[in-house]
Amino acid sequence: MRHLTKLTPILFFCLIFAASCKNANNDTSAMTIPKAKKIPKNLEIHGDTRIDDYYWLNDREDEAVIAYLEAENSYYQEKTLHTKPFQEELFQEMKSRIKEDDESVPYKREGYYYITRFETGKEYPIYSRKKGSLDAEDEILFNCNELAVGHDFFNLRGISVSPDNRLAAFGTDTVSRRQYFIQIKNLETGEIYPDKIDNTTGSAVWAADNKTIFYTKKDPVTLRSDKIYKHKLGTPVEEDILIFHEEDDTYSTFVYKTKSKKYIIIGSVSTLTSEYQFIPANQPDADFKIFSPRTRGLEYSISHYDDSFYVLTNKDDATNFKLMKTSENNTSADNWKEFIPHRLDVLLEGIDIFKDYYVLSERENGLNKMKVFRWDTTDSYYLPFESETYVAGASTNMDFDTEKLRYFYNAMTSPYSIIDFNMRTKEKEILKEQEVLGGKFDKKNYRSERIWATAKDGIKVPVSIVYHKDTKLDGASPLLQYAYGSYGSTIDPYFSTVRLSLLDRGFIYAIAHVRGGEYLGRPWYEDGKLLTKKNTFTDFVDVSKHLIAENYTSSEHLYAMGGSAGGLLMGAVVNIAPELYNGVIAAVPFVDVITTMLDDSIPLTTGEYDEWGNPNDKVYYDYIKTYSPYDNVEAKEYPNLLVTTGLHDSQVQYWEPAKWVAKLREYKTDDNQLFLDTNMEAGHGGASGRFEALKETAKEYAFILDLEGKIK
Repeated sequence: MRHLTKLTPILFFCLIFAASCKNANNDTSAMTIPKAKKIPKNLEIHGDTRIDDYYWLNDREDEAVIAYLEAENSYYQEKTLHTKPFQEELFQEMKSRIKEDDESVPYKREGYYYITRFETGKEYPIYSRKKGSLDAEDEILFNCNELAVGHDFFNLRGISVSPDNRLAAFGTDTVSRRQYFIQIKNLETGEIYPDKIDNTTGSAVWAADNKTIFYTKKDPVTLRSDKIYKHKLGTPVEEDILIFHEEDDTYSTFVYKTKSKKYIIIGSVSTLTSEYQFIPANQPDADFKIFSPRTRGLEYSISHYDDSFYVLTNKDDATNFKLMKTSENNTSADNWKEFIPHRLDVLLEGIDIFKDYYVLSERENGLNKMKVFRWDTTDSYYLPFESETYVAGASTNMDFDTEKLRYFYNAMTSPYSIIDFNMRTKEKEILKEQEVLGGKFDKKNYRSERIWATAKDGIKVPVSIVYHKDTKLDGASPLLQYAYGSYGSTIDPYFSTVRLSLLDRGFIYAIAHVRGGEYLGRPWYEDGKLLTKKNTFTDFVDVSKHLIAENYTSSEHLYAMGGSAGGLLMGAVVNIAPELYNGVIAAVPFVDVITTMLDDSIPLTTGEYDEWGNPNDKVYYDYIKTYSPYDNVEAKEYPNLLVTTGLHDSQVQYWEPAKWVAKLREYKTDDNQLFLDTNMEAGHGGASGRFEALKETAKEYAFILDLEGKIK
């Protein structure tokens, strides 16, 4: 990728964009509002023509495109220059709450205790282990601070240790496109073998022979995970054997090993359908056997215990899923027997299996629940949780032969905790509670609650709220409303040290659990996708109206935020009800829905037809066109807007927010702020360093705090 100098974007800006530069020198104080040139492109399908004036922005190799993005960045930097000292103050404040020399709670696997730690002043984690005892010598596996030297972005993932504990496969990404190199390290000698496998998901699975790994490769254009390969140590990567090719472009594939270590599993999933294949882990050259053939609409996942598989599935219209059991030798769906029945009011989310116990993760009325069972049926019970604004779930449970369940717990007012729970004695031990440094945090100073807003169709939408006890609920307090609302992904009411910078300045924070997530079970998701997708947007708007009506805030002090598909939500709500919000933050927003979903060369497109609908079908085209933010920009007033993106984003391409901002600049009739901030080095997840990411949050918070007049 060619990067231009800081001066070059300004020169390009003067030459090719329809805005005047009052000075030809480097005096950015005279810079006017960026305005992208218009090159009309007709997009025709179903007898309908859309004219896209900014389609040309989708070429990241075009110097003019880079120049435009840099010009927008320069404009944003200039207009927010007065907030720079405050951004630094926020950054230091957020950083000061975090324990820099921190480490994870060790977990045990195959005789070793594995630990992740951070050191003071360092951005990246250090992965280590200790043999037999926590008092043993610390063995460094990977020091990411050293590996990241020379890279603007660095991410290591997928550490997979061989069964004999001698080798580790690992994946690295230095571009932020989520295309990882897999390599293998000898943990005894420190040598990294020459085997280097490109364009993977970063994860690998070891067979029982300690020399065979299975891994997933991506399509180089669409980035869809579509192929499973087998690699044997000591053989050229070019000779790796293709085990499985998922040719249906609406599916993605992956590979893993069961917790029992007995089987290696290949999974293929689309939004609505699943299929699995398996071989014994000690027979890496065996042919994979289909577990149960894919059937449109049948979703399932599998766990292994003893001589049986346990299948979490929606079979036979089990909308909220049920658990079934089948023999290792007869795995097709016709042989599945009901183990835990379907319940209309309880979403069954997962199962953790141990030698003498199994634990179900459930969600009832939006709340996480965990139920412990003995395999011999002599006991079963729920773990006790209090509050309506908490998050709990199974943590790292690698050890099969144990009586202890490790789980996490936090609430909007209580820091993240790791807890060991003895399933036999029912005693619990808090192994670690997240430290909030600085001496100012006291959970007693904060209040949280769950309220219910009525949507336009009469449905009750839950909202989790947190605020400082001194904040007045009189309609004059600022409030930041957040939501996601897609893919059945649930945004739980979690604790955040970063959020304290808002709460301590009088902000209320609200998570709207809108349809499209699974907060209230699978039907809650089904009622916010495809041809009911607009429920997600109207739910958010109706929550905003409720918060105003109940005097939590007012339209002069209400702010909204969402990212990725949540950025689509932001784009939709500012078209629907811009008058409700003083400011909106749209992070890496998916706003050009029709054009993206019609381009099957773009990453994620084909796998998401069951989420958004395929606009090659006129029914879905017509529906999506009614809400796609880019296609519905109008000549009217919009709130103050901060839009962020990453040049190398593989999930939502940078040109979507860039085009949206360009069109908003053309159409909006107000003088409100409109900023596009493009990270020229990062992708969908933003900066890779532990603390660098805080700088991005500080910019977002400074934007709304400035609008509130809270920057001194």
